[in-house]
Amino acid sequence: MPAVPSTRTRRAGAPYQFLAPALILFALFLAAPIVYAAYLSLRRVKVSGLGLGKGARTEVWAGLSNYARSLTDPEFLPSVYRVAAYGMIVVPTMLGLALLMALLLDAGRTRVGTFARTSIFLPYAVPAVVASLLWGFLYLPRVSPLNDVLGAVGITAPDILAGSGVLYAVANIAVWGGTGFNMIVIYTALRAIPTDLFEAARLDGASDKQIAWRIKIPIILPSLIMTFVFSLIATLQVFAEPMTLKPLSNTISTTWTPLMKVYRDAFTRNDIYSAAATSVVIAVATFVVSFGFLKLVGNRAFNQED
Repeated sequence: MPAVPSTRTRRAGAPYQFLAPALILFALFLAAPIVYAAYLSLRRVKVSGLGLGKGARTEVWAGLSNYARSLTDPEFLPSVYRVAAYGMIVVPTMLGLALLMALLLDAGRTRVGTFARTSIFLPYAVPAVVASLLWGFLYLPRVSPLNDVLGAVGITAPDILAGSGVLYAVANIAVWGGTGFNMIVIYTALRAIPTDLFEAARLDGASDKQIAWRIKIPIILPSLIMTFVFSLIATLQVFAEPMTLKPLSNTISTTWTPLMKVYRDAFTRNDIYSAAATSVVIAVATFVVSFGFLKLVGNRAFNQED
């Protein structure tokens, strides 16, 4: 007769049973594709003869040649520079607006708090492709209703999708869609602060600005760091917005961002091996930048405590 597990053993295994579905999904849909992409990045196709017939095209070991080809591609570094410029616009603007709105809502400056929070958060619920299409038609002077409004006062609407303005057009969509999510995160952290701290500060003669700058922001600093890291990761993986605007603009190339280059290599040139190598480079860069920033912030916080 098999031994019956004790109550203590069953309780010890309960957390793993709850975690099992999430771990299985993580392994199947995240870990396995990453491992497979890393495997493909080390392979290439060897063509024998004219490349016709059975066995004429075989997959062989390529070593790091795909990575060398990806990093030396003349279109790769310009795409990285564009993403860097895009991030320098999006991340400070988006987090600054999110922090300002969260502080205003927490300070009770508006009587329609629930409506305001929902209105600010609502753009985040709109899919990036849909939001890009909406903004894309607002950008086009020929079909934009803003052109009629500006024309009524004698102003010609600029074509923001032409030239260097396209960078700000893409950044605007990201700011419009991501500010609400970050605002909710920051506002939730603000609501967790005990009100006794604010009352004591007001008794000492502190103004709302002083309370926000000297009490609220230092306390919610971990939430600000978290939103910064999330925004940084999203910036490095920007794809949907420029890809959707590409048919509406002649200035957005197929390699405007690194992920667009991956898409072009994999589905236009049918070179999944080079695309896999670029994907691994992007993943490693994302990991290094995000965890490097967390490590830097953690070390500074530790030094300040000492």
